[in-house]
Amino acid sequence: MSHDPSLESAPAPHDILCIGSVLWDVIGRTDRPMRLGHDLPGRISQIPGGVALNIAMTLTRFGLRPALLSALGRDVMGDTLIAECAAMGLETGYIFRSEDHPTDRYMAIESAGGLVAAIADAHSLEAAGALILEPLRDGRLGRASAPYEGPVALDGNLTLALLTEIVAMPEFAKCDLRVAPASPGKAERLKPFFNHLNTTLYVNIEEASLLCGAEFAQATEAASALLQRGAARALVTDGAHAAAMASTDGLLTLAPPQVTARRITGAGDTFMAAHIAAELAGQSAEPALQSALSAAAAYVADAPQHSEIAK
Repeated sequence: MSHDPSLESAPAPHDILCIGSVLWDVIGRTDRPMRLGHDLPGRISQIPGGVALNIAMTLTRFGLRPALLSALGRDVMGDTLIAECAAMGLETGYIFRSEDHPTDRYMAIESAGGLVAAIADAHSLEAAGALILEPLRDGRLGRASAPYEGPVALDGNLTLALLTEIVAMPEFAKCDLRVAPASPGKAERLKPFFNHLNTTLYVNIEEASLLCGAEFAQATEAASALLQRGAARALVTDGAHAAAMASTDGLLTLAPPQVTARRITGAGDTFMAAHIAAELAGQSAEPALQSALSAAAAYVADAPQHSEIAK
């Protein structure tokens, strides 16, 4: 496939690193209830996605400039995605481009009842492995002797081996690390981040249950359990029910705005990004959590989101 070198540019200043999946989301949606085997009318869209990219796109709406660390194929789909990201104000100069693997994709079906099924094809990202972290090692963003000190959003689409390596890497020793699983099926990949002092975990109640090996009735129970397991700080969402944040400063719980959900994919990423943006803007614990819940509610309701956070 053809490749246009002009789509790659020198890195520009950034506010935060977003590390993980950058891919194409192929989403089929129907307004009707759906069961296995159903064939229903609806809409199919292909849009930029992936956990790291979803977080980055939301951060730009709050006036931040994220830099992406990921892997894309040297193919037409990769070139187009680079161009889309650059047009949104995202820094793409640190992305690893693979000659051997195609650009990744995610496919989901959503109905009136929520997510029906999804398949994530992140094989190119997994194959690239530690190559996506080279800018943190070779001096462009940092090195072992002078680690990166800014905020970092990391997603669980990386392999367990690489996530385990990141925990021990001196290059991550001084950053403000925010970590989320890519899905409940990958939640247990976050276990290495227990007892990693500069890490905040963002999970939903199902993912918290998988991480702790226990069922929780409320987000407060889940957040407290994660803290007991060694998390430095944990934020747990539970759909339309109250969310919770647990840290050494105590336990905070807030109910999200009640809305009619029109889309699901990306809601957790929106919550995480909005919370990071609120804290970077100087908001304290309660208003930052409320900002995140409001942004996620607006997202699932498909309502316009504000581009600024009150300081």
